Amino acid sequence: MTPPDALFEQAARALETARALVITAGAGMGVDSGLPDFRGNEGFWRAYPRYKDLGLGFSSLANPRWFSTDPTLAWGFYGHRLELYRKTRPHDGFGVLARLAQRMEDGCFVFTSNVDGQFQRAGFDPERIVECHGAIDSLQCTRACGAGIFPADSYTVEVDPTSFRAKEPLPTCPRCGAMARPNVLMFGDGGWDASRTDAQEARLGSWLVSIRGEARGRVVVIECGAGTAIPTVRHFSERIATSLGGLLVRINVREPEVPAGHVGLPLGARAALTEIEARIKPRAKS
Repeated sequence: MTPPDALFEQAARALETARALVITAGAGMGVDSGLPDFRGNEGFWRAYPRYKDLGLGFSSLANPRWFSTDPTLAWGFYGHRLELYRKTRPHDGFGVLARLAQRMEDGCFVFTSNVDGQFQRAGFDPERIVECHGAIDSLQCTRACGAGIFPADSYTVEVDPTSFRAKEPLPTCPRCGAMARPNVLMFGDGGWDASRTDAQEARLGSWLVSIRGEARGRVVVIECGAGTAIPTVRHFSERIATSLGGLLVRINVREPEVPAGHVGLPLGARAALTEIEARIKPRAKS
């Protein structure tokens, strides 16, 4: 069902007068770019049928133990995603968000649980992005040898299309030669190096402090594709909108529910953002 025009208009009017924009995003943001929808095991298995044969769901595979017990399985899963994300072009909704960000006197910040690097590829300032679950194009040593976090740019992982197992050689630590793994927060993950994300969150915190006075009541939070199964992004969106007295615009095909007074749009990100932008009046020329 198409949302009533009044909701698009409410979002557009708020964006016209906003001083700051907070963009938050979950996995649904990437669907319009052609990335798989991992909602539930059935959605995951449609993208990776081999894992259905093995009885392995997303949460089972997204576990650091495989890097020690079955590294070709581990890197088959993450290596395929690494190459997929590298080849994926961000959809037009990213461009809408970038244009909205340019309107803001006090700037914009991105908070995402996605590990795909799509905001950076879409041209957003890496210094204004928080990847709360890490990033697949950054790696760390499985032995925590002190190498820290290093880029995955020089690594290519070849994956057998039938077995979804990675072929040798697998990524290794440049310092000690041990197995490398993505710098991604997995389930049951006590070894994730959070230092990169911690630095991103510190920059976000400083920005929020700097705008708290001027932008209070003139902040818009646009949330795209963040579900309730792992509600980190949704909780963050609501907290920021409440603390800064701003409007939350939640874009979610299946779960658009919002607190009273905010905007929930049951659409995909690209469609909803396009509709909102079409209703924003151009700035008057000085």
